This record gives sequence, C-alpha cells and structure tokens, in this order.
Amino acid sequence: MAEPLIIVGNGMAATRLVDELSQHALGRYSIAVIGDEPRLAYNRVLLSPLLAGEIGEPEIELKPAPWWRARGISTFYGRPAQTIDRDARRVTLSDGLTLPYGKLVLATGSTPLRPPFPGSDLAGVATFRDTADVGAMRAYAERGARIVVIGGGLLGLEAAYGLSRAGGAVTLLHLVDRLMERQLDHEGAGLLAAAMAARGIDVRLGAETKGFVGRDHVEAVALTDGTEIPADLVVIAIGVRPNTGLARAAGLSVGRGILVDDGLSTDDPAIFAIGECAEHRGLAYGLVEPAYEQARVLAARLAGREGAYQGSLLATNLKVSGVGVFSAGEFEAGDGAETIVLRDPSAGIYRKFVLRDGRLAGCVLVGDTQGALFYLGLIRSGQDISAIRADLPFGESYCVREAA
Repeated sequence: MAEPLIIVGNGMAATRLVDELSQHALGRYSIAVIGDEPRLAYNRVLLSPLLAGEIGEPEIELKPAPWWRARGISTFYGRPAQTIDRDARRVTLSDGLTLPYGKLVLATGSTPLRPPFPGSDLAGVATFRDTADVGAMRAYAERGARIVVIGGGLLGLEAAYGLSRAGGAVTLLHLVDRLMERQLDHEGAGLLAAAMAARGIDVRLGAETKGFVGRDHVEAVALTDGTEIPADLVVIAIGVRPNTGLARAAGLSVGRGILVDDGLSTDDPAIFAIGECAEHRGLAYGLVEPAYEQARVLAARLAGREGAYQGSLLATNLKVSGVGVFSAGEFEAGDGAETIVLRDPSAGIYRKFVLRDGRLAGCVLVGDTQGALFYLGLIRSGQDISAIRADLPFGESYCVREAA
C-alpha cells in the first residue's frame, strides 16, 4: 500500500519535488499537495514579464492540470494548512479537512519583508510576491500612475522594470550606494543603474525611507533627508523571509528558516523542508536553483537512494530593462585573488573574473551574459584554468579552441 506523503506548498520547489518523485518513486507514495493560492503552481520568476504585459498568465503555469491528474496527485489549492499534529501524523486544512501522512514535506516558501514604516497601512502600499499583486499593480501602471519602488535588489529591479514597461512613471529607491550590492561590484552596478535610467526609471541611491504620507491613500514617500516623492502606488520590494509559522507552531526547530540537515530532514524524522522556507548550515536561500537542488536530493532519498545536500553555489542570471546580468561566486577580489576585466562602456558591456590559485572563483557579467553557464561550470568544478586564462573574457568558444 502506498505511503501517504503530504507536501505543504504549491510553488516551484514543491512542483519540482513532485516531478522528481514521479520519475523515481511513482507508486511508492500517495501524494497530496496543499497550497494557499487558489490556482495551479506557477513560475514566480516570470512575474516581472507578466507585470510588464510581455506574457500572459497561461505562460507562467508550471504544469497543466492533466499533468497532476496523470500522476495521481491529490491537490488542495486555496485551502491552507492550519496545523500539524506530529503525534497523530495529521495535517488539518483551513476548511477543517484532516489528512494523514507517513512523511511530510514543508515547502511553504517565504513572505515579503514589510517594515513598519509610518503610514505603511495606507491604501496603495503594496508588496510584490504573487499574481494577485501583479493584477493590482498593473491597474495603476496602465493609467500612468506615479509609482515608487523601494529596494534595488533582484525583487525591486524586477518590479520597477515590469511597472515601467506597463506604463507607470517609476522611481526606484535603494538604501545603499549601488544596485544589487550582494551580487555586483560598483562598476557593474553603475552600468546597470545607467541602463535603467536610460530607459526612463528614476534611480535614487542612498535613499533612506522614513515613512509614507497620505490620509486614506498613499500620496508620497518621505525620505530621512526631508525629500518627499509623490506616489500613487508604493511597492516595497526589499526582500523576503522564510515562512516558518506552521513549522514553529508544530514545535519544529526554527532559526531564520526551518532547520534541516544534509538529508533535508527537520528534527522530526518524518518531516522535511525544502526551498525558501528551509535553513541549511546557517543559510536560507531565496533563489530558485537551490530549491531545485534540494528537491532533487530529497526525491532521491524518498525513493530509497543515497543522497546528501551540501549547499548551493549562489548564481544570479536575469534580464532587467533589456540588460543582461549574471553573477556567481566571488565578485570582489579578496586577499590572494586577482581579477581580469573586459569593459566596453559605449556598448554597455562589463565582464569581470575573479581568479584564485589558478581557478575561477567568481564572475560578473553585465550587458553581455553569453557564456554564463560555461563560467558557472568552471566555478563549480574548481578546475585549473591556466591554459585558457587569456581567452577567458571572450567566452566558451575561444576557451575550447585554446584548450584543444
């Protein structure tokens, strides 16, 4: 008889786990997927082009309904999990339905950070996380509203790009002195900021938000330097935090995220966690690739095979306002490292490579991300690149030719 396996969460991590299990452990488990949102799982990475109107909602769907049915997956969407009874091994949903489990996987994702700025409860102050947010924000952008996006990281850039493309007059505020400071050095970030400004987005760095001005609806963003920026809509996009409420209430160990070991197991051997809600070796990843790697490892373990998750190499690959950006590994040369840089300011191209002991330790590509996967492979493998050092900035074809 198939063992009942419940997955709480219907996002990208959960879908990848089901996909992996259907290939390697079909029939071993009776799988039920529980999701907060009343719809099939979708690709959150594509929310920005959806907001921009470049694609439609059907294009962000990860798997169609027949795919789930063909694999015998029971889906409970729009019915959030409310409690976990670890002794009885049961999960209770918001409508009172109780489901038994033999094994339970928490893939509850994350929630947007929303600091308690004065005025943050005003209408017109929003976050950027799901398709409901996209619909509300598009309504403002399409009528040419004045929009302030707070946050110059990945999430903020994607929101600013989508809103600008949809017709909004966008101002992007960032607290520090460069965009994407966790992925880019000053030169690469400067090139990205200039490219966004050239496309009509007003980028303001070193801008610290004090609060929001308005009576019933937001009218402006107040900065600590006394500046007020008129706004019909404010989008807070400064990051996310792991969604750990369900796990914490069940008595599982929680740090920043749900604590898991190399087998993605919590301190309850029947319960696992993957994706943005999980914390492994002190790290809670807010990116898709680590979630996919975790899903592969956990699927192998649930299928009875060996496997351990050793952590992920962080890499960022995106296109904002038509500008390609890629970053992986070390992007600043610390002690004992050296750099190779190729720059063409007139073409908007910047390529930086950080080398350590004859190996590629990291790279930053802005404007031209060709060869990104090749460079990522070199970083992950740790192979000696001495023979291709001179050709490294020019891409894989040059390097392969030289190596041959």
